[in-house]
Amino acid sequence: MSDTRPRGGPAHRARSLGAALATLALAAGALFTPAVAHAAPAEPVASTDAECRPDGLYPTPGVDVPYCDVYDTDGREKLPNDLDRRVIGYFTSWRNGSNEQPEYLVDDIPWDRISHINYAFAHVGPDDRVSVGADTPDNPATGMTWEGLTPDPELDYEGHFNLLNTFKKDHPGVKTLVAVGGWAETGGYFGPDGERVDSGGFYSMTTTSTGVNHAGIETFADSAVEFVREYGFDGLDIDYEYATSNNGAGSPDDFWISDARRGLLWEGYEELMRVLREKLDEASAEDGTYYQLTAAVPASGWLLRGQEVHQVVQYLDFVNMMSYDLHGTWNHFVGHNGALYDSGLDPELSAVYGAYNGIGYLNADWAHHYFRGAMQAGRINLGVPFYTRGWKDVQGGTDGLWGTSALPDQTRCLPGTGVNTPCGNGADGIDNLWHDSDPVTGGEIPAGANPMWHVLNLENGVVGDYVDDYGVDDGIVGTYERHWDDVTKNEWWWNAETRTFLSGDADRTIQAKADYVADTGLGGIMIWEMAGDYDYDEDAGQYVMGDTLITSLHETLSDAGPYGARKAETEAPAEVLDVDVEFHEFALGDNNYPINPKVTITNNSAAEIPGGSKITFDYGTSAPGNMGDQSGLGLTHLQIGHSRSDNIGGLDGDFHRARITVPGWQSIPAGGTFTFNLNWRLPIAQPSNWRVEVGGTEYAITYDHPREGTVVDGPDDGGPGGEGPGDGEPGDCTAPAWNAQSVYTGGNRVSHDGREYEARWWTQGDQPGTTGEWGVWIDRGSC
Repeated sequence: MSDTRPRGGPAHRARSLGAALATLALAAGALFTPAVAHAAPAEPVASTDAECRPDGLYPTPGVDVPYCDVYDTDGREKLPNDLDRRVIGYFTSWRNGSNEQPEYLVDDIPWDRISHINYAFAHVGPDDRVSVGADTPDNPATGMTWEGLTPDPELDYEGHFNLLNTFKKDHPGVKTLVAVGGWAETGGYFGPDGERVDSGGFYSMTTTSTGVNHAGIETFADSAVEFVREYGFDGLDIDYEYATSNNGAGSPDDFWISDARRGLLWEGYEELMRVLREKLDEASAEDGTYYQLTAAVPASGWLLRGQEVHQVVQYLDFVNMMSYDLHGTWNHFVGHNGALYDSGLDPELSAVYGAYNGIGYLNADWAHHYFRGAMQAGRINLGVPFYTRGWKDVQGGTDGLWGTSALPDQTRCLPGTGVNTPCGNGADGIDNLWHDSDPVTGGEIPAGANPMWHVLNLENGVVGDYVDDYGVDDGIVGTYERHWDDVTKNEWWWNAETRTFLSGDADRTIQAKADYVADTGLGGIMIWEMAGDYDYDEDAGQYVMGDTLITSLHETLSDAGPYGARKAETEAPAEVLDVDVEFHEFALGDNNYPINPKVTITNNSAAEIPGGSKITFDYGTSAPGNMGDQSGLGLTHLQIGHSRSDNIGGLDGDFHRARITVPGWQSIPAGGTFTFNLNWRLPIAQPSNWRVEVGGTEYAITYDHPREGTVVDGPDDGGPGGEGPGDGEPGDCTAPAWNAQSVYTGGNRVSHDGREYEARWWTQGDQPGTTGEWGVWIDRGSC
């Protein structure tokens, strides 16, 4: 497989997973109505593992999902190597030695210090199936062999896939996932000749020119299940870059289809994730082992504004935030590759700070709070770059930081760059070791892309013995001095003689980010890519590929305590209403400001939600606490999670809490809907943690897929003689008493211990009141 490499991009863009280096590069049996209704199997089966389902994870209807294979009874992932938080490393196909450059192979992975390995990359083939290319001896995934590494002869394939399974036998707790897509292979793939085929990839598989490509999605999802089974993977990681309605997002090679279909992409992405979740859950039930579904997700507010309210999070075990490539030579603004916090000094943001209420959105803390608004902290992982980005001939700034560096000849900007702002003058030569290839000239794309071990050699004034292998023939000019930004928590290197600026994550930044993960309850760290880690070779007198940073992460995250496992800060109500929420009619791309969708609440319960009912919800502090409604619902805020006029040094809290009131002259009847408009300024990943208050009783809703609470027929309006569904006076039980020897089928009612219960499906011997929220017995109230 060819090394995949990026092609640049416009201003206000978080780059792809690995664009800098070599990339171019819920409880089963629950009978809620999901956000999009789909027919459930005729014979639903109760999940005995319901108590292990993570809070908020979509429960595939009628499927006995073995959640407890991976999660504990608090819904937390069971991690290997004494880790409390995840350490996820991307392992790439192209550092395989075929180009005479230093190898990073399966035996170089520090298996005893990580939790997950994501193999990069598979792609969408021309037939809409998951593929890693032709099964030939030179295919690194399935065909190559390496001296000193013995493949398992019992497997009918070789390559990295064989060795991953071989090593996993000695490290069975480490999960392997196949990552599909990446920067260069989101919209195409590389043929046997190494040339890119512009097939449309994810774009054409998920959409047609007029709507969702249901046939393509079904084909892809079926093949994904076959793929993980055939090659022994523990799940699938979707790296679709990007399903956004923004113009000029993703690889310029794909603009022919991504821009043309940008109004359809998000709907197709949602459908893809739903189908993948359901098919992987079905395979998990059949195989008795749980298959994970994860995604690499943007961290830039510009991209996320075109992804509506990230409705796909319900289908994902966790998200890996690409909280790097936040600055790069697609424009001339010089800044940190992966800032942890905003400092208020970023010149790229200053022009739009007024519109965004002073909230900086190119940093990991902002991105964390975006996703935290829709999911618990433990299902969010912070991405870190084991590589640099950089510019030369930087003007202004402090030791280069927050200066500018425009390419002198703007007619030579790479495709997709230099559109709204000047393109950058990227560092090249010895400052660009992991350089990207220009598809037109075949030369390097200047971007200051270097593994951390090379930057540390530059800092020491050492020209590594590997530079010839990368086609670098110039020496070091000037000195590289390391600097530290105590607000953003980032390191950078500044060469005053060449005015070169390089930004990446070395020991001090990695420690700050590990501490942040530990302190905030996040699920862990994701690394792009492991081959950028370093050790020091005393004999050679230089830094080389190693595991120093991963070892540091392991030390901190094995003593971090359990991650956050609950979506809401407020206590969960005891009762749950079958109520759905849909967000729709978003404007596209840059027109989506202010963000002003319609919100439709559908009451799927058996009783009306009367006028005057209070509806509350949380939304993330990634947006200012000034959400409004345009429907006369009197939106008020019960809590402001962040009230400062900026987010320098981080956002103060996770949630704002808002309340609206159903008009007194209106109700939401059983089976009916209620639509209104909300508006906000910066992207949020959904209003969530919904509560409906009727007659003084607060209910959760099924839209949030809560772990706790009992689904009831409908709300009790609390009025005179207004008994709610299933309620009655003690002693009025009319249903026959439950009998342990009797057989009951769906719809049968019994009384037991002063309460009435209804069976969801066939049962015998299951005592009512003991089967839990998602079990066979529905609690219909006292009698």
